[in-house]
Order: sequence, then C-alpha cells, then structure tokens
Amino acid sequence: MTREEVESLALALPAATKVVQWGGSDVYKVGGKVFAICGLSEALSFKVTEVGFMVLTDEGAPGRQAPYLAKGQWVSVDLDAMEAEEAASWLATSHELVAAKLTRKVKAELGL
Repeated sequence: MTREEVESLALALPAATKVVQWGGSDVYKVGGKVFAICGLSEALSFKVTEVGFMVLTDEGAPGRQAPYLAKGQWVSVDLDAMEAEEAASWLATSHELVAAKLTRKVKAELGL
C-alpha cells in the first residue's frame, strides 16, 4: 500500500478529514478526533477493539503496539505488509470506534 491509497480509503469515510502534523505524518480525524495516522515510518497506526489488538499484535501477526498509543488499543502495521481490502476494514473500524465517542451534538453536526 502507498500513503496515497491510505488517504483515498480514509477520506472516503463519513466526515473524515486530513491534516499533516507531527513531523509530516498524515493524520486522519473525525469530529476533530484522530482515527488513523500514516507516518513517515511508512506504517499505518489505527485504533482497534480489544480483540483486534490481541490478534494484530500477537506473535507472527502483521502489527505491533503503536508507539505512545498502545494503552488506547492502537496498533501499527507497515504499509508494505497490508492489502487494500484489510486496510479499508481496519480504517472503517477505527473510524467507527472513534466516532462512537463523539458527543451527540457533534455527531448530528457531522451527519453521523
């Protein structure tokens, strides 16, 4: 996968936006809250469920605990280790998890 493909998938999600911050990382947000980071290390970091965290960070799995974000159940997967279909699924899940924590007012403003 490329950063451009990640951008296309992330911005296709409802009310998703992109900013560049933290040393040139592509940061994807919904309602001002981060749901994915595609950094200069050519990896994609995203929020997952508790089960997803265990599966993606288990020995032999493609992911690892995302630096500084693992407590919040974030994983990091190298771009060259993922397929577009699985990346789209991971991004959608992360978007959903983060959007679920938004206030009712913000959800209504964003049409979520």
